Amino acid sequence: MNDQTPTHGPATICVHAGTHLDKHTGGIGSPIFPCTSYAYPNPANENIYPRYFNVPNQRVVATKMAALEKGEDALVFGSGMAAISTVLFAYLKPGDHALFQADLYGGTHHFIVTELSAFGIEVGFAATPAEFESALRPNTRVLYVESPSNPLLRCVDLAAVGKLSREHGVLSVIDNTFATPINQNPIPLGIDAVVHSATKYLNGHTDVNAGVVISSRPVVRKVAEYAVNHGGTLDAHACYQLERGLKTLALRVGRHNENAGRLATFLQDHPAVSRVNYPGLTRHPDHEIASRQMRGFGGMLSFELGEPARVDELLRRLRLATPALSLGGVETLVCLPSQTSHRSMSCEERQRAGISPGLVRVSVGIEDIEDLLEDFDQALKF
Repeated sequence: MNDQTPTHGPATICVHAGTHLDKHTGGIGSPIFPCTSYAYPNPANENIYPRYFNVPNQRVVATKMAALEKGEDALVFGSGMAAISTVLFAYLKPGDHALFQADLYGGTHHFIVTELSAFGIEVGFAATPAEFESALRPNTRVLYVESPSNPLLRCVDLAAVGKLSREHGVLSVIDNTFATPINQNPIPLGIDAVVHSATKYLNGHTDVNAGVVISSRPVVRKVAEYAVNHGGTLDAHACYQLERGLKTLALRVGRHNENAGRLATFLQDHPAVSRVNYPGLTRHPDHEIASRQMRGFGGMLSFELGEPARVDELLRRLRLATPALSLGGVETLVCLPSQTSHRSMSCEERQRAGISPGLVRVSVGIEDIEDLLEDFDQALKF
């Protein structure tokens, strides 16, 4: 495999790290290895099998992601939720306690309140490092955050979270999907494990469902022991597509950052918009934290209409931006979190989380920014 390391720049790592160079043909891209049977013994003296997370195409992506996130190793899963749930179940057992950031992706929140409680695992929620510290218990085993968060783009002080978790012997985990490793590297800030929905920016082309966990070798080994029994692996063809998407991650994220910043600035001054959530704006409550730990502010934003009842009309009037599920692709997508990503939450839970019916989430694509600004401008002229 190509041996580019985290000492190289992120764009170089995106292109080269982990690539399986074909010595027989001289091909410079990783071939697809669809086999489910591998000879034993082999030079590595391993039992190679897709469910063991060690076939070539899986290892290519894992090596590249470990380099990008400045971790020691990684595992590639069939979805972001497979990655998240496997990490949590690997470290939690009945009678344990876990703390979670109050504002999370709706799928994660649903998993926490339904699955973990069903297994006798206690959960709590907090918003700041000080609140996390106050909520810690002797049986707390995991501290889980999401920064920037979905869909309000709140940011938490990762260095403070990492310090707190180390002092109390608790595993710290972050969902780094919105930031991507191009904009933010939580492991050097003290976070133990990073998870991604690779379906989003890592793949970037709206055609692969995947997840990744990156951490130290001991943590990855422990997660892998649990993962092998639950079988949430990614097949070789999807790994190949994910690797291909990763090669342009740095280029795409740069454009996402630029476009989202321009659109956020435009929206915050628009008379039809009452509020914009984007950490790159100085008005954002966590702008200082984001500026300290992020190199770019990402391609996600959300905003509230001054007249929330007109939100459906806004979606109908958009011509270029597309009302659709998911995020992180090259195209601009808009959705209503209350009806999509957070629909599994009760009305009361959404209200507590600040997710109103009039909240619009935008995954800003890589189109020409003037075209995007024109589209939102015309759609907001009610």
